Formats: sequence, structure tokens, C-alpha cells
Amino acid sequence: MKTDAQLQKDVMDEIKWEPSTTAAQIGVSASNGVVTLNGVVATYAEKWAVERAAQRVEGVKGIAEEITIKLSGVHVKSDAEIAEAAITSLKWHVWVPSDIQVNVAQGWVTLKGQVSWGYQRNAARDSVCCMPGVKGVSNDITIKAPVQPSSIKELIEKALVRNAEIDAGKVKVTADGGTVTLSGTVRTWGEKDAAGSAAWNAPGVNMVRNDIAVTLA
Repeated sequence: MKTDAQLQKDVMDEIKWEPSTTAAQIGVSASNGVVTLNGVVATYAEKWAVERAAQRVEGVKGIAEEITIKLSGVHVKSDAEIAEAAITSLKWHVWVPSDIQVNVAQGWVTLKGQVSWGYQRNAARDSVCCMPGVKGVSNDITIKAPVQPSSIKELIEKALVRNAEIDAGKVKVTADGGTVTLSGTVRTWGEKDAAGSAAWNAPGVNMVRNDIAVTLA
């Protein structure tokens, strides 16, 4: 098991390795597998990239994110400009339905509407999170599955077994209608995300609770 000092170094090295981040502006501390990130970045996209870099590191069990976004220069946009750009971005994304609504308040974008699949909901978020002026994204889009849930638990369990990134034997799947809960343990944050993505792909799923714990045990 890594020491706090080794985990801190590994996370810092991974952030430095990520070309879309300015590592000099990011501070990292670690305690019992929980990594705290702080500092200042110029965009929400960079903040997101820093978090993802930290999640990739083996031994990270949790992240406390205390990064501040300080907009300047070309990154400063009015709420009206952000809203207009977000509407256009959503319109031009082939996976996003045409009736998604956008609200912007002090740089924070809120998405509302209804889609049929989890990947469409994620596509809407991804289409706006990297725009200049954005300080955060609340994805309030709901999912109404196009088909009635049937054998969801079995379908997801088979998908987990097929996925080489996941130790399926350590992940438990329960389903209540279209709501799926994942529990158990995995070794990395990436493995946890992969399990969640596999669950979202099952027909009839409208909610995934990913309660899988990241542990080296």
C-alpha cells in the first residue's frame, strides 16, 4: 500500500503529465487514500482535467476538490454569451435531443430536459463543460428509458464479465425497476467508472447509484 507521501507524488506527477493542465497552479495533499486538490485554474475544463488525472492514479480512494476558477482575458464571458454558445453547442451535437434547456447564472450552467439514454445525458454535459466562461455544470437532465426494464441485473452482470477492465467477481448488482445500484470493491477509480458506464448501457436503466468502494485490499 502506498504511503501518503508516495500517493501525493504520484498524483502530482499524473497532473504534470496531463498536457491540458497547469500543474504549477495545483496543490496536492493525501491522507489515507483521500486526495485534496487546491489551487487556481483558468477554466472549468482544466478543473475537470485535474480531477480526472487524480482519479487515474492507483491508490486514490476519494477526492476533495477545492480548486478555484479564476476567469481572465478571452475566458471572461457574460451569462448571455455562455447561454447562446451552449444552445448552439447542444444543437450541433448529434447525440443530444433538440429540446434540452439551458440556464446560466454567474457562469454556472444548468441543463434540464429529458433523454432516453445515459450517454445522451453525458453528451449534453460534455458539450458545454469546455466552453469559455463556464464555472460549473449542473446536469439536471432526466432519463426516461424507451423500453421497459427486463432482466437488467443479468444483462449488467454479463457486461461486467465481458469488460477486461473490471474484476466482475467483486462487483454486486441490484436492480429495482430502472434503478440500478452497484456495490462491492475495486482497485481503481477507473474500474469504478467503467462499471458505472456498463450499467448505464443496459436497456431500461434510468438511474445508476455507483456505491462501489475503491480499495487496495
